Amino acid sequence: MRRFLCIVMMLMFVLCSLLSVDAMAQETVKIGFITPLTGFAAADGYSSLESAKLAVDYVNEHGGINGKKLELISYDDGCQPDQASALTRKLIENDKVAVVISGSYSSPSRAAAVICQQAKVPFTSTYAVHPSIVEAGEYCHRIGMAAPIQGRVGGYFAARELGAKRIALLIMNNDFGVSLAEAFKETALKLGAEIVYEKKYPLGETEFRSYLNAIKAADPDLLYAPGYYNEAANIVSQAREVGLRCWLMGDEGYDSPKFIELAKTAANGVFITTDLNRDSDRPMTRYFLEKYKERTNIDADMVGASGFDAVMLVSHILNKVGTKADDIIRYWDTIENFEDCATGPIIAFQERSAIRPMDIQIVLNNQFRYFYRYYEPEIIYLNPPSGGK
Repeated sequence: MRRFLCIVMMLMFVLCSLLSVDAMAQETVKIGFITPLTGFAAADGYSSLESAKLAVDYVNEHGGINGKKLELISYDDGCQPDQASALTRKLIENDKVAVVISGSYSSPSRAAAVICQQAKVPFTSTYAVHPSIVEAGEYCHRIGMAAPIQGRVGGYFAARELGAKRIALLIMNNDFGVSLAEAFKETALKLGAEIVYEKKYPLGETEFRSYLNAIKAADPDLLYAPGYYNEAANIVSQAREVGLRCWLMGDEGYDSPKFIELAKTAANGVFITTDLNRDSDRPMTRYFLEKYKERTNIDADMVGASGFDAVMLVSHILNKVGTKADDIIRYWDTIENFEDCATGPIIAFQERSAIRPMDIQIVLNNQFRYFYRYYEPEIIYLNPPSGGK
């Protein structure tokens, strides 16, 4: 009898232990995050991940997800599409995350989006711009600026606000650079500008003087050179060296303290398209800028703001509808005027891409400063809604 009681007690202990483990597993809501922490994009990956962690801390300090802690599970994709695919599968199959977020570039984000669409797991990219990311299907969204919008904003600013009539294009030859340049060029031509020079350069290029001398000979009013901060720093530095005298304009890829660190004084006077207004008085923008600096001792950038916003928006959705994928997707597409974000406000989602006011920043005294903002629906929407609303 004693032996029987011991066996029963042991079984009860094991059962209670299993129930306790299961209960602990239910105490958190998991979201997945892939980002490049190694390789050429490591600085952006660091910014994106630290900002996502900052948002997780904020959410948990304010009640979590319906009383449960939000847990971020992150992996380094090295900015490689094959790694992004494998890690996205791991997040879905092994880690059982409710949502996958990509804090990576367009090619890895495209790869991750396809996996999530196949698995019917909600996915969002943070700052990747290529249109095909959301075209993967209804489970895929974008928090950052879509290339057609950002390129259009650049075209409007160059041709309408700066009055540039003769424009040169120096384009990074990848998804990012080409998609931005296409939208910029279409808009600038529509507004009466002329493209006097157009060339593509490979990712990782460091020597731009031959391009820039040819651009100088074409005598443009403005050079639009979409790319990442490493290439951008070389372009603007060498443009000053060869005596190119025209407006210099870039994109969100320039929006990093690294660009200013590398380009030094050559960065001054450069315009960029971005969705982070560092001079904003919005409470959540101020919170993000100040807390990120406090956390990392580095000035915040657009990449980080997009990572922060992705976690904030996903948390809002999870709090509203829970973790069922179809409920998440249905609610996601109805969101309007979301204020708890560093950029924005996010006015709506159109074609699963966030719509928000769009900014032009200028580098002055080696700092990004506010210069201009676009609110017009015909500029900031992928397809302007009827009635101009």
